[in-house]
Amino acid sequence: MRKQVTFLWTFIAAIALSSCFGSKNATTNSKRGGEVVGVSGRPFSEPTPYGMTKISRGYLHMGIDKQDSLWGMKTPVKDISVDGFWMDETEVSNSKYKQFVMWVRDSILRTRLADPAYGGDETYMITEDKNGDPVTPHLDWNKRLPRKPNEDEQRAFESLYVTNPVTGEKSIDARQLNYRYEIYDYTAAALRRNRLNPQERNLNTDITVDPNEVVMISKDTAYIDENGTIHNETINRPLTGPWDFLNTYIVNIYPDTTCWVNDFRNSDNEIYLRNYFSNPTYNNYPVVGVTWEQANAFCAWRTEYLLKGLGKEARYVQRYRLPTEAEWEYAARGKNQDEFPWDNQNVKNGNGCFYANFKPDRGNYTKDGNLITSKVGIYGANSNGLYDMAGNVAEWTSTIYTEAGVDAMNDLNPQLDYKAAKEDPYRLKKKSVRGGSWKDPESYIRSAWRTWEYQNQPRSYIGFRCVRSLASSSSEAAKENKKSSKKKRR
Repeated sequence: MRKQVTFLWTFIAAIALSSCFGSKNATTNSKRGGEVVGVSGRPFSEPTPYGMTKISRGYLHMGIDKQDSLWGMKTPVKDISVDGFWMDETEVSNSKYKQFVMWVRDSILRTRLADPAYGGDETYMITEDKNGDPVTPHLDWNKRLPRKPNEDEQRAFESLYVTNPVTGEKSIDARQLNYRYEIYDYTAAALRRNRLNPQERNLNTDITVDPNEVVMISKDTAYIDENGTIHNETINRPLTGPWDFLNTYIVNIYPDTTCWVNDFRNSDNEIYLRNYFSNPTYNNYPVVGVTWEQANAFCAWRTEYLLKGLGKEARYVQRYRLPTEAEWEYAARGKNQDEFPWDNQNVKNGNGCFYANFKPDRGNYTKDGNLITSKVGIYGANSNGLYDMAGNVAEWTSTIYTEAGVDAMNDLNPQLDYKAAKEDPYRLKKKSVRGGSWKDPESYIRSAWRTWEYQNQPRSYIGFRCVRSLASSSSEAAKENKKSSKKKRR
């Protein structure tokens, strides 16, 4: 009887494997005399993401070899290697970030239009699938917003805007533009110490595993209270299940346009305060006044936006994120590991034209032709096809800032990731910032230069760009060597 049961399960497993992977002759191969030949399958060919360029895997001597005597900065150095990734060709522009803002605005509006308090048009929500079975309610983005709203619909529109009681100016209520997203922490879930089965937490057979051991986990959660205040908290609790690795965040995503006056006291920057983000003239300029937290929220939304537009192969696509400090420097240096994103140590060419937007002289911001930021991508690209890796705006990375820098990191895909809890000391909320900006001198725009900012601080000179790990990490060099060896044999 036991043999029959064993055979049955073997047969079922064989069918399951065949159906899941679509392999031909996955379990038997009579034509090859029972030899193991592997399963078949069509590899996923990842198309180039819009506005991104591929940075192939490679090696980098990270950091500045000669210590900077001018600024007295200690810059640790290390030989490291990074895997390939996609990177935005330019810094995220006002136009692209506005799309995020408008999406959040419209999601709030659609939710309210379905609310009985504003007419209760349930067609803005999807509650059933095509078979009539109930599903988790979610917005129907295919339903158009009303062009001629009725009284209830108009109230829904008006609820998203505020009027300045003094000037009478009407503007969007930035306080309402909150984006909620979730990130599953695959790394924490994979750690052996976090296994749900105590017997799997240690492979050393000389150690007796305590089946009653309490494993503590840390996760981020968020909620909005009855007063509309956002609460992002880190909680510590005993491990209970896979949901412990799902982190939830709520972020107000509207840029802080007041950074133009808060960053520069005794300076007349009102025009940028009122126009830089709202005026379409600046659409192709880099977004600023965005915190590290808001930049991460944009990456999460961009991932969600992409995956909804893909088919079944979406599971292979990696999420958008901020680059690590190592990835950023590797990409900025170009194919020849240059000091600047161009192939020499001069900051301007033979015709006297500058290679980047920065502050060339004391008090003279306009020497390079700009006063503040410039349009993205108007200067030449580096050898990786990336624009503005020096100057214009400095850029957030995902890496926590420490003086040790790369010395504290691994030499394989180096990263220092720390999700600071609310109660953590403020110094633990420093994030590495790279590239220098329109207000910085020549020394700051070198590819290896390191600086930092607190993760919740918006600045008029800090923006960001996104990266995405490659869906396939196969070795192109190995493929080429295989092709060349075949040609030689012929």
